[in-house]
Amino acid sequence: MSQQTAIVIGAGVVGLATARALSLKGYQVTVIERNQKAVGASIRNFGMVWPIGQPDGVLYNRAIRSKEIWKEIADSVGIWYDEVGSLHLAYHDDEWIVLQELYDSFLANGRMVKLMDQESILHSYNGINPENLRGGLFSSTEMIIDPREAIAKVPDYLSEYLDVSFIWNTTIVEINGNHLKAGNQHFKADIIFVCSGSDLETLYPDLLSDQPITKCKLQMMRFVPFENDWRIGTSICGGLSLIHYHSFKAAPSLQKLKNRYNAEMGVYLDNGIHVMVSQNERGELTVGDTHEYAHAFDPFDKIHLNNRILNYLKTFALSENWEMVQSWHGIYPKMTNSATELLLHPEPNVYILNGLGGNGMTLAFGLAEETIKSINL
Repeated sequence: MSQQTAIVIGAGVVGLATARALSLKGYQVTVIERNQKAVGASIRNFGMVWPIGQPDGVLYNRAIRSKEIWKEIADSVGIWYDEVGSLHLAYHDDEWIVLQELYDSFLANGRMVKLMDQESILHSYNGINPENLRGGLFSSTEMIIDPREAIAKVPDYLSEYLDVSFIWNTTIVEINGNHLKAGNQHFKADIIFVCSGSDLETLYPDLLSDQPITKCKLQMMRFVPFENDWRIGTSICGGLSLIHYHSFKAAPSLQKLKNRYNAEMGVYLDNGIHVMVSQNERGELTVGDTHEYAHAFDPFDKIHLNNRILNYLKTFALSENWEMVQSWHGIYPKMTNSATELLLHPEPNVYILNGLGGNGMTLAFGLAEETIKSINL
């Protein structure tokens, strides 16, 4: 009996994760990508593998599993990563109360967290603004990779270790059962996975337009510190991040904090701004971001939103000696019904996996494993 074949459309992190899971299931896998390399949301992010943002249970476990897979891949093909953890900082009493409540909740559920006072934070990490610093919540489970380099190298791992093939610069425009069409080229596979991210218009547009899915545009920046070899020592987050991640809803006082933010910083919430900093191997600092929801966006970034990010950044980071070297935006799919992903089965041989809402680096590898197992291929 010949080996069954699979085609995955899209070489972003969801497509790569799906190709890995299918190969481990015994399929001969080919990934078809419209560009000469992945250039979408999968390379336009912080590079944060971020379990702390996921609620306890399925999603947290999925994030931990994804981190394990990232490390396995990285160790195999030489992708840099740093298990640097994360530090959420409090500069107001209500933020500090929320962090203490989260500490109690996370610790009770077995998470590796600790509370830090001002002195211990300033002793342990660089670049933290000491003015009005109440304390912070440190979590050791978070990991940083450089998405631009990592996403480019994962195909090398899949090719070398799992015999996955890649076809670049090829846009699939039609699927009919087992058959796929790209211009004059035709392909065939026993199973097809569409992992096309924010492209909701090329394949099955009518089906996708009926789903609770939209798009999110985020603006980000990259800086270099003026001092060589200068490192923060962790990833840092301001208070606004506390109202961004679902896991933080475990804090009873979170709504009271959000009410204050609404009253004092409504323009930040209106633009979905929360500010975080990650640092890559070369010392470059990625800072962001904003969240704008629509199905089509102005292609031009808004400097006043970047300025708001930078103004808030200064409240918790000593960034005066950072030089901006890049700014950009990314667009990713986002579910509007609070679901974490979208799995559709439009034809007997075809599946659509989408809608991770900016959590692809954190969840995709674990999700792909679960998905292939759940549909019992």
